Amino acid sequence: MKRRDFIKKMGGAAVATSVVLSACKSNNNEPAITPTDVIDGQGEMTYRTNPNSGDKVSLLGYGMMRLPIEGGADLRQNPDAQVDQEMVNEEIDYALEHGVNYFDTSPVYTRGRSEGVTGIALSRHPRKSYFIATKLSNFSPTTWSTEASKAMFEKSLQELRTDYVDYLLLHSIGGSSDTMTSMEMFNARFIDNGILDWLVEQKQAGRIRNLGFSFHGDVKLFDTMLQWHDEGKYHWDFVQIQMNYADWNYANVIDPDNVNANYLYNELYRRGIPVVIMEPLLGGRLAKQPDFIVKQMKEREPETPVARWAFRFAGTPEGVLVVLSGMTYMEHLVENVATYSPLRPITPEEHEFLMKVAEEFVELKTVPCTACNYCMPCPYGLNIPAIFAHYNDCITEGNMPAGNPEAQEYRRNRRAFLLGYDSKVPYERQASHCIGCHQCESHCPQKIAIATEMQRIDEFVEHLKQQG
Repeated sequence: MKRRDFIKKMGGAAVATSVVLSACKSNNNEPAITPTDVIDGQGEMTYRTNPNSGDKVSLLGYGMMRLPIEGGADLRQNPDAQVDQEMVNEEIDYALEHGVNYFDTSPVYTRGRSEGVTGIALSRHPRKSYFIATKLSNFSPTTWSTEASKAMFEKSLQELRTDYVDYLLLHSIGGSSDTMTSMEMFNARFIDNGILDWLVEQKQAGRIRNLGFSFHGDVKLFDTMLQWHDEGKYHWDFVQIQMNYADWNYANVIDPDNVNANYLYNELYRRGIPVVIMEPLLGGRLAKQPDFIVKQMKEREPETPVARWAFRFAGTPEGVLVVLSGMTYMEHLVENVATYSPLRPITPEEHEFLMKVAEEFVELKTVPCTACNYCMPCPYGLNIPAIFAHYNDCITEGNMPAGNPEAQEYRRNRRAFLLGYDSKVPYERQASHCIGCHQCESHCPQKIAIATEMQRIDEFVEHLKQQG
């Protein structure tokens, strides 16, 4: 299919698609390397240059959110468990040896342990060999004061064992609450206390090299931030957004409060603001596609892991600086390094295929949980991400009990759902214990009505039990 015919066929998505496909062009007008010229993992890491700073950044970024825990413990069940520092050291060593030089953390990741563990591992290497990204994660009203927010930043430097941060983000703006709009919450976190102006001063002093924000939620606030950029009120050196092939055109279908990634990306791209990508796998859900979608992918590339399609999609647009991946285990790291060494850009025909896959995916009606764990810990002990994960897995794997309750397949799926639920989520942490306090919902970047979903899942489980 010719590019002109492809764009015409895509209709309303033509503008968004044309920007994505521009990554297939060479920056120096030489013939671009086509995907057929590239063998995954048989070359060097792909790098992108930050036009604002000149940083040569690895396209794959290491998200230090889901770190390995000693003995394989679950921090949600055992909050006193320790991060496996030795394993983190080995993984960061491997990452640096294979070209990964961007490491993303936060004061709140891994129950507050991430920055310290990351700092220990990275400080064993020359400071100029890597870029550190961390965040001002002042979500709680107790951290909104000038003193508390400044203290959070200073502690980040201390934990990370550095005197400057390469990439500093205003963490997860766009959220709201029952009493505050997204703009009111943003003002309380960053404007009324003078912290944003103070961060600009820190940048001028060299303690922050690039200043940006990560976004979830209200598009009006996103547009306001870019308006400030256009007017010169604040300059954003980079912006972090959620982008994957499902969210490209269907984020607002998956969740009405979300914004389609093609809009976010294009608004940043046309301003020349580098884009950092989070959730390229939509919390792992795009790596666990149902069998009928996996079959389509394997027919095209039998040896290619399902997740690689999503990583290639996220890395293809030329305005993308880094694609983050939370890599808990070495095998995750090895696989993702291969995907970007070098990147095979998505072709126009592959883009069309993935848009078809995305449409099929959103029709599954899963809960849009990305397992970020911002909702945790639940004050009543629920394992919210695990409940959603089991429910979603049964849908994507085609094992959901539906149809005639007397049918053999229904009975088999019913039994598997209930046994799996009890196995993966202990009884005292299941949805039946949700009292609807809604405390978790203000922390959810996906704006999931968690209490409502808990009630719905609990009623479904009780319905299945009664059929027994």
